Amino acid sequence: MNDMLASKVLNWIARIWSLVGISFVLLFIFGELAGGHSVRPTAKEWIGLTLWPVGVGAGLAIAWFRKGLGGVVSISSLIAFYLWNFLESGRFPRGPYFVLVAAPGVLFLLSSLLSRRRQQMRPA
Repeated sequence: MNDMLASKVLNWIARIWSLVGISFVLLFIFGELAGGHSVRPTAKEWIGLTLWPVGVGAGLAIAWFRKGLGGVVSISSLIAFYLWNFLESGRFPRGPYFVLVAAPGVLFLLSSLLSRRRQQMRPA
Protein backbone atom coordinates (compact mmCIF):
# COMPACT_ATOMS: atom_id res chain seq x y z
CA MET A 1 0.00 0.00 0.00
CA ASN A 2 1.50 3.34 -0.95
CA ASP A 3 1.78 6.22 1.50
CA MET A 4 -1.05 8.25 -0.04
CA LEU A 5 -3.55 5.40 0.14
CA ALA A 6 -2.43 4.48 3.67
CA SER A 7 -2.84 8.11 4.70
CA LYS A 8 -6.38 8.27 3.30
CA VAL A 9 -7.38 4.97 4.92
CA LEU A 10 -5.97 6.02 8.31
CA ASN A 11 -7.65 9.41 7.98
CA TRP A 12 -11.10 7.89 7.37
CA ILE A 13 -10.73 5.29 10.11
CA ALA A 14 -9.73 8.12 12.47
CA ARG A 15 -12.69 10.26 11.38
CA ILE A 16 -15.22 7.49 11.92
CA TRP A 17 -13.63 6.45 15.21
CA SER A 18 -13.56 10.06 16.41
CA LEU A 19 -17.29 10.44 15.68
CA VAL A 20 -18.04 7.25 17.62
CA GLY A 21 -15.86 8.37 20.55
CA ILE A 22 -17.31 11.87 20.72
CA SER A 23 -20.83 10.43 20.45
CA PHE A 24 -20.08 8.07 23.34
CA VAL A 25 -18.94 10.98 25.51
CA LEU A 26 -21.97 13.10 24.58
CA LEU A 27 -24.36 10.22 25.31
CA PHE A 28 -22.74 9.77 28.69
CA ILE A 29 -22.98 13.49 29.51
CA PHE A 30 -26.56 13.92 28.31
CA GLY A 31 -27.58 10.63 29.94
CA GLU A 32 -26.35 11.91 33.29
CA LEU A 33 -28.17 15.20 32.83
CA ALA A 34 -31.38 13.55 31.61
CA GLY A 35 -31.33 11.22 34.60
CA GLY A 36 -31.84 14.21 36.87
CA HIS A 37 -28.33 14.11 38.29
CA SER A 38 -27.08 17.48 39.39
CA VAL A 39 -23.52 17.54 38.15
CA ARG A 40 -21.47 20.31 39.72
CA PRO A 41 -17.74 19.76 39.22
CA THR A 42 -15.32 21.25 41.72
CA ALA A 43 -12.65 23.70 40.59
CA LYS A 44 -10.08 20.88 40.51
CA GLU A 45 -12.41 18.66 38.49
CA TRP A 46 -12.81 21.44 35.91
CA ILE A 47 -9.10 21.07 35.15
CA GLY A 48 -9.57 17.39 34.35
CA LEU A 49 -12.70 18.08 32.32
CA THR A 50 -10.85 20.73 30.34
CA LEU A 51 -8.22 18.16 29.39
CA TRP A 52 -10.60 15.23 28.87
CA PRO A 53 -13.10 15.29 27.19
CA VAL A 54 -12.91 18.95 26.08
CA GLY A 55 -9.23 19.01 25.05
CA VAL A 56 -9.32 15.59 23.44
CA GLY A 57 -12.62 16.36 21.67
CA ALA A 58 -11.33 19.70 20.42
CA GLY A 59 -8.20 18.00 19.10
CA LEU A 60 -10.26 15.40 17.25
CA ALA A 61 -12.46 18.13 15.75
CA ILE A 62 -9.40 20.15 14.67
CA ALA A 63 -7.93 17.00 13.10
CA TRP A 64 -10.77 16.86 10.59
CA PHE A 65 -9.27 19.96 8.99
CA ARG A 66 -5.61 19.86 10.14
CA LYS A 67 -4.64 16.26 10.87
CA GLY A 68 -1.25 16.86 12.46
CA LEU A 69 -2.29 19.74 14.70
CA GLY A 70 -5.46 17.99 15.85
CA GLY A 71 -3.59 14.77 16.55
CA VAL A 72 -1.04 16.60 18.67
CA VAL A 73 -3.76 18.49 20.59
CA SER A 74 -5.74 15.34 21.37
CA ILE A 75 -2.72 13.24 22.37
CA SER A 76 -1.25 16.08 24.44
CA SER A 77 -4.59 16.58 26.20
CA LEU A 78 -4.79 12.88 27.01
CA ILE A 79 -1.24 12.78 28.39
CA ALA A 80 -1.86 15.94 30.43
CA PHE A 81 -5.11 14.42 31.75
CA TYR A 82 -3.30 11.28 32.91
CA LEU A 83 -0.57 13.33 34.56
CA TRP A 84 -3.10 15.64 36.24
CA ASN A 85 -5.11 12.66 37.50
CA PHE A 86 -1.97 10.99 38.87
CA LEU A 87 -0.88 14.17 40.66
CA GLU A 88 -4.41 14.70 41.99
CA SER A 89 -5.21 11.17 43.17
CA GLY A 90 -1.92 9.29 43.22
CA ARG A 91 -3.07 6.88 40.52
CA PHE A 92 -3.83 6.79 36.82
CA PRO A 93 -7.42 6.57 35.54
CA ARG A 94 -8.75 3.03 35.26
CA GLY A 95 -10.29 1.43 32.22
CA PRO A 96 -9.56 1.77 28.52
CA TYR A 97 -12.20 4.39 27.71
CA PHE A 98 -10.09 7.52 28.00
CA VAL A 99 -7.47 6.07 25.66
CA LEU A 100 -10.03 4.60 23.26
CA VAL A 101 -11.75 7.96 22.77
CA ALA A 102 -8.40 9.70 22.17
CA ALA A 103 -6.88 6.95 19.99
CA PRO A 104 -8.01 8.51 16.68
CA GLY A 105 -5.57 11.32 17.48
CA VAL A 106 -2.72 8.85 16.94
CA LEU A 107 -4.23 7.77 13.62
CA PHE A 108 -4.68 11.38 12.50
CA LEU A 109 -1.04 12.05 13.39
CA LEU A 110 0.16 8.97 11.46
CA SER A 111 -1.95 9.98 8.48
CA SER A 112 -0.43 13.45 8.58
CA LEU A 113 3.10 12.07 8.74
CA LEU A 114 2.47 9.70 5.82
CA SER A 115 0.99 12.43 3.62
CA ARG A 116 3.86 14.77 4.52
CA ARG A 117 6.40 12.07 3.67
CA ARG A 118 4.68 11.55 0.33
CA GLN A 119 4.85 15.30 -0.45
CA GLN A 120 8.56 15.41 0.39
CA MET A 121 9.28 12.49 -1.92
CA ARG A 122 7.73 14.21 -4.96
CA PRO A 123 10.22 15.48 -7.52
CA ALA A 124 10.48 19.26 -7.69
